[in-house]
Amino acid sequence: MGIPAHGEYLQAMGIQQWVSRDRPPADAFEVQATEEGGATDGAAVLQPTAIDVSMLDWAALEARVSACERCALHATRQRTVFGSGDRSADWLIIGEAPGADEDLQGEPFVGRAGMLLTAMLQAVGYRRDQVYITNILKCRPPRNRDPLADEVSCCRAYLERQIELVNPRLILAVGRIAAHNLLGTETAIGKLRGTVHHYGKDRIPLVVVYHPAYLLRSPLEKRKAWEDLKLARQAAAGG
Repeated sequence: MGIPAHGEYLQAMGIQQWVSRDRPPADAFEVQATEEGGATDGAAVLQPTAIDVSMLDWAALEARVSACERCALHATRQRTVFGSGDRSADWLIIGEAPGADEDLQGEPFVGRAGMLLTAMLQAVGYRRDQVYITNILKCRPPRNRDPLADEVSCCRAYLERQIELVNPRLILAVGRIAAHNLLGTETAIGKLRGTVHHYGKDRIPLVVVYHPAYLLRSPLEKRKAWEDLKLARQAAAGG
């Protein structure tokens, strides 16, 4: 595919090509780096039993997710949000959880944050249908609060099977919660970005990038996201 010129990348991401002398330090934004998160709502903590989805193909896996009642989120969801895009893509994009728009439409990353993610991908030469996009959770947490540990545990096998089926050259962890769960850490996202990590036994290159919802609130951080996207492109190419 054709690779845009540097100026076109910046334009696609909405980055002004100048640097403010009054730009706040990075630490000023890290405390806000949450994907529409909030306090937990006291949902019951379950002890999920293990499931084996290792032999399921795409159709069977999606059907299993659609009918899933492994955690309390099934009672409040409108639709499950399985994932979308090229199921043999080089890039696998993993976010946190569906929001209100995603819950209604059954698609990941729609609305304003989804539009920005689309622009970010276009900035490095990819259309949305050329990557695969999914989330840590397949159901929306009430009021878009952060996922609970038991909810993540209930969805983990589904995500792991998706990663196996896609077999990507690169994982892009979008936002704090995706990064923490994929890397098994609580390190601040500002310290995780800017580095090529590796996921799983196959050591798939993994790059962390700020969530588009955060970038909409803190547009000065788009330049850091641009640097991370360039790093991801280099990692996917084997650099």
